[in-house]
Amino acid sequence: MADILDDQFETTDSGASTTYPMQCSALRKNGFVMLKSRPCKIVEMSTSKTGKHGHAKVHMVGIDIFSNKKYEDICPSTHNMDVPNVKREDLQLISISDDGFLCLMTEGGDLREDLKVPDGELGDSLRADFDNGKDLLCTVLKACGEECVIAIKTNTALDK
Repeated sequence: MADILDDQFETTDSGASTTYPMQCSALRKNGFVMLKSRPCKIVEMSTSKTGKHGHAKVHMVGIDIFSNKKYEDICPSTHNMDVPNVKREDLQLISISDDGFLCLMTEGGDLREDLKVPDGELGDSLRADFDNGKDLLCTVLKACGEECVIAIKTNTALDK
């Protein structure tokens, strides 16, 4: 008889890529692109004319979707750039733990307790609204293995 193999796999993802290629000239303002290996939202774009023998160049300015840092890059318009697979999801806020983690419920009814309260003004308003008894939806952005709460809104779908 053949020996039984006892393979153990540590990862559980589908193996899908976190980015996909797109020609630089096809990128648009308010779209997403990888700048300096970070997922960014394009806030400014300009195209220079071709030189005597060269390509048209595209100058892009983007803001990191997680840290809000500004990144710039220049790329020939015919070259490909990586675009992150960005997923947006609204989750219902159930509670906030003492150590600053959010308890969120997905649309399927599963609970998640792995996201921290965001820093700055957004985190302050989230805590204040939750303490005032408001039922909140947190918008979570996920890209390149990172995720964070980027916006909150009052849940209006309760009594429907």
